[in-house]
Amino acid sequence: MKKSLLLLVSLGFSLNIFAQDRIKAEECFKKADYKCAEEQYSKLAEKEQIQKFQSEYYNNLGTAQRRLGKTALAFKSYESALKTNPLSAPVYANIASLHSQKGNKAKALEYIEKGLQIDDKNPDFYLTRSKIYDSQGKKDLAIKDLNQILTFAPDNVFAKTGLANLKKNSGDLEGALKDYNQLIAEKPESLLYNGRADVYLKMKKHKEALTDINKAISIDAKFSQSYVTKALILFDTAKPKEACENLDKAVVLGYEKAILADYYAKCAKK
Repeated sequence: MKKSLLLLVSLGFSLNIFAQDRIKAEECFKKADYKCAEEQYSKLAEKEQIQKFQSEYYNNLGTAQRRLGKTALAFKSYESALKTNPLSAPVYANIASLHSQKGNKAKALEYIEKGLQIDDKNPDFYLTRSKIYDSQGKKDLAIKDLNQILTFAPDNVFAKTGLANLKKNSGDLEGALKDYNQLIAEKPESLLYNGRADVYLKMKKHKEALTDINKAISIDAKFSQSYVTKALILFDTAKPKEACENLDKAVVLGYEKAILADYYAKCAKK
């Protein structure tokens, strides 16, 4: 009886410690402290015995490493996540996104196709594939994927901004601006102000662009893309020092520095 009681007490203590580690890992991620998140999720993945949860920890570990610019390690973590749970759609989505980001579009499309067989209502697959199609000049297919998202997730802001961005990328700046105005009127969010700021930048309306990007940052100071957009505005208005400072902020918040190499080339060497 005493042994059973001690065992239960020991088990309860271990579960409590494990729960605390998980909470700490989540808090690190929310704070954009990706080094801390990497350490915590690494520990959790090693200790976890239930494969489903272990896969989630490896997946989160990969994302933390991705934010830190550790691409090779991120791929390994995502692969470990897939081995422990071959039916995890989010893992397929992350691997596809990373392959796309690194320029391997064919591999990205391969993982998207596999992922869609598991979950054909995961917006991330369509969003990534839409960007790939857009980069390949297949605008009709890109639009089709974004509209597909809206059939099962009509309020998906990423699909809506994606459609606006397709107009922007094709040179229809007035059309893109109209879309963003409507979206912001419906639900003012950091992502939307960032998107409209980019449209204003392309229209050479720097005052409006700066107002929007500052609004985006005031709503969500941890959205790394906003600092990249602000840097582009500052570069375009001959303020390279401030622009480079904003690039640094974006990197601290998890934006991969390698992707910003062309912009960093404009920064003075320290």
